[in-house]
Amino acid sequence: MDKSSITPSFPMPMRGLLLLTGMYNIAWAAFFKYFGEDFLKWLSMDSHWTGAMQSNWFGSIGMISAFLVFLSAFYPISWRYLTWVGIVGSFALALWFVIGFIPELGWNKRTIFQLAFNQLIWLVPLIIISKRAMDVKTFLEKEK
Repeated sequence: MDKSSITPSFPMPMRGLLLLTGMYNIAWAAFFKYFGEDFLKWLSMDSHWTGAMQSNWFGSIGMISAFLVFLSAFYPISWRYLTWVGIVGSFALALWFVIGFIPELGWNKRTIFQLAFNQLIWLVPLIIISKRAMDVKTFLEKEK
């Protein structure tokens, strides 16, 4: 190994960001699971909206995906697969929201917030953290 190359590391703030991502997404997924119809009524911005959408599955899958991201913070190098599950889960939930919820709720500032800040924006740090974990894992395997 070339001694002039920079040794990749996995800093503690990245672990903290994984914990934060997991907790934040668990909380928002819980709104879908436990407050379903009322939360969707709020998202629709129509107090008379009476749509009968099933948000229980959406919330359950979101909570599982977010919990796996939360767990990945404890051993991010070894458990990088859990981070990948979080990336796939976040992307799948964003797609599900666009296909399953937007036609009924419509585009408004709340649905855009839900899609952009609760689903898509978390893909950026998760991808960066996953890339760093893979770099560190590769470096550690070369050092053996």
